[in-house]
Amino acid sequence: MAAQRAIRIVVAILASVLSMALSWPYWRDFEYWPESRGMWALYFAVGFVLAVYVFYVFFDCVATLFVHDAADRRLRQQQDSNAGAPAPDAQ
Repeated sequence: MAAQRAIRIVVAILASVLSMALSWPYWRDFEYWPESRGMWALYFAVGFVLAVYVFYVFFDCVATLFVHDAADRRLRQQQDSNAGAPAPDAQ
């Protein structure tokens, strides 16, 4: 379980770095927002932390969906295998 959490956090950080690179203000010559470099750094630092959190929660939710899907498939297979068996006599 700890390995899965470590993988999720690493992937979340990598996805956040990629997102930050795509929105890098140097591509736009700082024309859209702040004139101050300090505000730019604060804006991207807070955005980076939030992006890591959002990606991590997203990956956790997707993993939960896969776990529930696998459990549902096992339950359906058990029900299908029991459907062919003769029903116990009711007394």
